[in-house]
Amino acid sequence: MKRSDSSCWGPPGGAVELGEAVETATWREVREETGLEPGELALFGVFSGPELFHRYPNSDEVYNVAIVTLTRDWRIEVCLNGEHTDWRWFAPEDIPENNSPLIQPVIEQFKRL
Repeated sequence: MKRSDSSCWGPPGGAVELGEAVETATWREVREETGLEPGELALFGVFSGPELFHRYPNSDEVYNVAIVTLTRDWRIEVCLNGEHTDWRWFAPEDIPENNSPLIQPVIEQFKRL
């Protein structure tokens, strides 16, 4: 997905709400951002460390922990919610260079599959 605020490409994602299970947050975020209904999820990996540092426009600073899941089971049509301007599927070798820096470690591991 291409973000409307930075024009960077990246997968759907977001924060886990207080008391929310990671799986529930994944389904919710994907539905909110794309309209897609993901099916069964498989854990791809947990990513953390200095490369996931992010400074928000309001100057808040965080070290993200990304819990990344995969699915091959999708239902419904794509319907972007305004946070993104474009949606495409990419083969690993065709992933655009202008992606979110926070997902670079995920992309590098995904390309090694």
